[in-house]
Amino acid sequence: MADDPEQKLKELSISLNDVSKPIASYVNCVQTGDLLFLSGKGPRKSDDTYVTGKVGEDLTIEHGYDAARLVAIEHIAVLKDELGDLNKVKRIVKVLGMVNCTSDFVDQAKVINGYSDLMVSVFGEKGRHARSAVSMHTLPLNLAVEVEVIVEVED
Repeated sequence: MADDPEQKLKELSISLNDVSKPIASYVNCVQTGDLLFLSGKGPRKSDDTYVTGKVGEDLTIEHGYDAARLVAIEHIAVLKDELGDLNKVKRIVKVLGMVNCTSDFVDQAKVINGYSDLMVSVFGEKGRHARSAVSMHTLPLNLAVEVEVIVEVED
Protein backbone atom coordinates (compact mmCIF):
# COMPACT_ATOMS: atom_id res chain seq x y z
CA MET A 1 0.00 0.00 0.00
CA ALA A 2 1.49 3.35 -1.11
CA ASP A 3 0.54 5.34 2.00
CA ASP A 4 0.81 2.59 4.59
CA PRO A 5 0.86 4.34 8.00
CA GLU A 6 2.28 1.24 9.69
CA GLN A 7 5.26 1.33 7.31
CA LYS A 8 5.59 5.10 7.76
CA LEU A 9 5.95 4.64 11.54
CA LYS A 10 8.81 2.21 10.91
CA GLU A 11 10.48 4.62 8.47
CA LEU A 12 10.20 7.39 11.07
CA SER A 13 11.60 5.05 13.78
CA ILE A 14 8.48 5.57 15.89
CA SER A 15 7.40 2.79 18.21
CA LEU A 16 4.05 3.06 19.91
CA ASN A 17 3.69 2.92 23.68
CA ASP A 18 0.94 0.90 25.29
CA VAL A 19 -2.20 3.02 25.45
CA SER A 20 -2.35 4.99 28.68
CA LYS A 21 -5.36 4.58 30.90
CA PRO A 22 -7.72 7.55 31.36
CA ILE A 23 -6.92 9.56 34.50
CA ALA A 24 -10.58 10.27 35.30
CA SER A 25 -14.10 9.11 34.48
CA TYR A 26 -13.96 8.79 30.67
CA VAL A 27 -12.78 6.42 27.94
CA ASN A 28 -9.98 6.87 25.41
CA CYS A 29 -12.22 6.54 22.39
CA VAL A 30 -15.88 6.46 21.37
CA GLN A 31 -17.08 5.34 17.96
CA THR A 32 -20.33 6.47 16.39
CA GLY A 33 -20.92 5.42 12.81
CA ASP A 34 -17.67 5.83 10.92
CA LEU A 35 -16.26 8.44 13.29
CA LEU A 36 -13.92 7.92 16.23
CA PHE A 37 -13.78 10.62 18.89
CA LEU A 38 -10.49 10.37 20.76
CA SER A 39 -10.29 11.92 24.21
CA GLY A 40 -7.68 14.51 24.98
CA LYS A 41 -4.23 13.08 25.56
CA GLY A 42 -1.08 14.63 26.91
CA PRO A 43 2.56 14.38 25.85
CA ARG A 44 3.68 11.10 27.41
CA LYS A 45 7.33 10.21 27.07
CA SER A 46 8.67 6.66 26.71
CA ASP A 47 9.47 6.57 30.46
CA ASP A 48 5.75 7.19 31.22
CA THR A 49 6.35 10.73 32.47
CA TYR A 50 4.72 13.73 30.82
CA VAL A 51 6.04 16.96 29.36
CA THR A 52 4.74 19.58 31.78
CA GLY A 53 4.97 23.31 32.18
CA LYS A 54 3.88 26.51 30.51
CA VAL A 55 4.98 27.32 26.98
CA GLY A 56 6.41 30.83 26.98
CA GLU A 57 7.65 30.46 30.56
CA ASP A 58 9.02 26.96 31.27
CA LEU A 59 9.11 25.71 27.68
CA THR A 60 10.04 27.12 24.27
CA ILE A 61 7.94 26.86 21.11
CA GLU A 62 10.24 24.01 20.04
CA HIS A 63 9.64 22.15 23.32
CA GLY A 64 5.90 22.64 22.81
CA TYR A 65 6.14 21.40 19.22
CA ASP A 66 7.94 18.24 20.41
CA ALA A 67 5.31 17.76 23.14
CA ALA A 68 2.49 18.04 20.60
CA ARG A 69 4.28 15.47 18.44
CA LEU A 70 4.30 13.09 21.42
CA VAL A 71 0.53 13.54 21.72
CA ALA A 72 0.16 12.53 18.07
CA ILE A 73 2.08 9.34 18.84
CA GLU A 74 -0.26 8.73 21.80
CA HIS A 75 -3.31 9.13 19.56
CA ILE A 76 -1.85 6.87 16.89
CA ALA A 77 -1.40 4.24 19.63
CA VAL A 78 -5.08 4.65 20.58
CA LEU A 79 -6.07 4.25 16.92
CA LYS A 80 -3.93 1.13 16.56
CA ASP A 81 -5.42 -0.31 19.76
CA GLU A 82 -8.96 0.49 18.66
CA LEU A 83 -8.72 -0.53 15.00
CA GLY A 84 -5.97 -3.15 14.97
CA ASP A 85 -4.76 -1.76 11.62
CA LEU A 86 -3.95 1.89 10.95
CA ASN A 87 -4.87 1.39 7.29
CA LYS A 88 -8.51 1.56 8.42
CA VAL A 89 -8.09 5.30 8.99
CA LYS A 90 -9.85 7.15 6.17
CA ARG A 91 -9.16 10.68 7.36
CA ILE A 92 -7.96 12.70 10.32
CA VAL A 93 -10.95 15.06 10.37
CA LYS A 94 -10.68 17.62 13.19
CA VAL A 95 -8.03 18.44 15.77
CA LEU A 96 -8.41 20.59 18.87
CA GLY A 97 -5.00 21.51 20.25
CA MET A 98 -4.78 23.14 23.67
CA VAL A 99 -1.55 24.78 24.80
CA ASN A 100 -0.75 25.48 28.44
CA CYS A 101 0.88 28.87 28.00
CA THR A 102 1.44 32.33 29.38
CA SER A 103 -1.23 34.96 28.79
CA ASP A 104 0.95 36.83 26.30
CA PHE A 105 1.92 33.74 24.24
CA VAL A 106 0.51 33.94 20.70
CA ASP A 107 2.15 31.05 18.82
CA GLN A 108 -0.23 28.22 19.72
CA ALA A 109 -0.44 27.24 16.04
CA LYS A 110 3.33 26.73 15.88
CA VAL A 111 3.15 24.43 18.91
CA ILE A 112 0.26 22.31 17.61
CA ASN A 113 2.03 21.98 14.26
CA GLY A 114 4.04 19.26 16.03
CA TYR A 115 0.83 17.21 16.13
CA SER A 116 -0.38 18.12 12.66
CA ASP A 117 2.98 17.60 10.95
CA LEU A 118 3.31 14.09 12.35
CA MET A 119 -0.24 13.13 11.34
CA VAL A 120 0.54 14.19 7.76
CA SER A 121 3.89 12.37 7.86
CA VAL A 122 2.22 9.15 8.98
CA PHE A 123 -1.11 9.27 7.11
CA GLY A 124 -0.18 11.37 4.07
CA GLU A 125 -3.05 13.39 2.59
CA LYS A 126 -5.48 11.49 4.86
CA GLY A 127 -3.67 13.14 7.77
CA ARG A 128 -4.53 16.71 6.69
CA HIS A 129 -7.26 18.04 8.96
CA ALA A 130 -9.29 20.99 10.13
CA ARG A 131 -7.84 22.35 13.35
CA SER A 132 -8.09 24.78 16.23
CA ALA A 133 -5.07 25.70 18.36
CA VAL A 134 -5.98 27.56 21.53
CA SER A 135 -4.35 28.71 24.74
CA MET A 136 -5.28 27.46 28.17
CA HIS A 137 -4.47 29.01 31.51
CA THR A 138 -3.65 25.53 32.77
CA LEU A 139 -4.20 21.88 31.83
CA PRO A 140 -4.64 18.74 33.95
CA LEU A 141 -1.39 17.57 35.58
CA ASN A 142 0.22 20.80 34.30
CA LEU A 143 0.54 19.15 30.86
CA ALA A 144 2.26 21.34 28.29
CA VAL A 145 -0.32 20.45 25.63
CA GLU A 146 -3.48 18.41 25.28
CA VAL A 147 -5.04 17.41 21.99
CA GLU A 148 -8.32 15.75 21.05
CA VAL A 149 -9.14 14.46 17.58
CA ILE A 150 -11.99 13.17 15.41
CA VAL A 151 -11.06 10.45 12.92
CA GLU A 152 -13.08 8.93 10.06
CA VAL A 153 -12.58 5.17 9.68
CA GLU A 154 -13.66 2.49 7.26
CA ASP A 155 -16.91 0.73 8.15
